Amino acid sequence: MSADAGPSLAEALAPRIAWLVNRRAAVFAGMRAVAPMVAAVMPFGVTAGVAGLDAGLGLDLTMALSVIVFAGASQLAALQLIDAGAASTLVVATALLINLRMVMYSAHLAPYFRHLPVRWRAPMAYLLTDQAYALTVTRVMSDEPLPANHWFYLGAALPLWVFWQLSTGFGYWAGTALPPSWELGFIVPLIFLALLVPAVNSRPSLIAAVVGGGGAVLGQGLPAGLGLTLGALAGIAAGVIAEGVLRRD
Repeated sequence: MSADAGPSLAEALAPRIAWLVNRRAAVFAGMRAVAPMVAAVMPFGVTAGVAGLDAGLGLDLTMALSVIVFAGASQLAALQLIDAGAASTLVVATALLINLRMVMYSAHLAPYFRHLPVRWRAPMAYLLTDQAYALTVTRVMSDEPLPANHWFYLGAALPLWVFWQLSTGFGYWAGTALPPSWELGFIVPLIFLALLVPAVNSRPSLIAAVVGGGGAVLGQGLPAGLGLTLGALAGIAAGVIAEGVLRRD
């Protein structure tokens, strides 16, 4: 063979093979990282299904809401407002307010994925969750960044989406299979209490919880579910004010 002969087939394919290996390794790394978290989010998906049934949405609308919104606390809050007869604009505004943290997550991750085309960035934005963000940002900000981070993100985010939809559907089905006399609507407030208790870890958060909960109870008779929303806004304001006052002290 002459010295100026071109590269062999193996040499030509080596970069492609390395890319495929890195992609596969990144996807499975993401799936392994998120696996312990999947079991933790499934009860919330089941609760979302039960809440959709309790709100009278029907299976189609419950699953459509789950697919479109795909956000635990935001989805449950929206269902609670729908069940309370709130205006649609209020439901949408509340869901967006609860999900504002996703804007910060996106801004933090954007520099690491700005090189990707829109066909990648659009589904990544849709699949963004607390868990996917936490796992991915740890990987991309490591001292020795690993390759194929967007494939890692996919491996971490997609299983959460799949199991969320399955658990939501199961929750709706389980609710229809049980006797109506069981009144499963109480599960949703219990889930919110389970989220609330660990978050009350300081005096400002305690003040916010008391003011928000008290405001929601006092405003229970207001039309269009305004009591729940006004209570939440009052709790947020009280927490911010309390934190500022206590910080000065």
